Amino acid sequence: MATVADMDVATAEQVVHRGGCHCGRVRFEVDAPADIEALDCNCSICRMAGFLHLIVPASRFRLLGGAEHLIEYTFNTGAAKHRFCRHCGIKSFYVPRSHPDGIDVNVRCLDPGSVRTLRVVPFDDGDRDAATAAIAHLARA
Repeated sequence: MATVADMDVATAEQVVHRGGCHCGRVRFEVDAPADIEALDCNCSICRMAGFLHLIVPASRFRLLGGAEHLIEYTFNTGAAKHRFCRHCGIKSFYVPRSHPDGIDVNVRCLDPGSVRTLRVVPFDDGDRDAATAAIAHLARA
């Protein structure tokens, strides 16, 4: 399997993944490969929350329901828009600082059945510039 840096996500076979928050009030679907290469970021919020990143262009993400149940949290630069279900507290997706025109879906929030394989790749927030440059292609349509 190609690495995140080598994979052309736009040409990989896309499937529809569905998912949501723990209580089910927030539901979404995302077009992405069945073979997912997720990023495991070591920044404080991702490490503490256990978020596994699947970054896609905004055009491949659809919020199906629950917008009224989302609350937003920002910190540091304010570029990332962390959106949580106000009832169960789960962040199933957000707008990432590294890709403000994309959506970052938590692979752990996808419903079972559509992911064929999952490979987890480290993302080193300690060298954010290099790590972000290596994944710049992920949010391109």
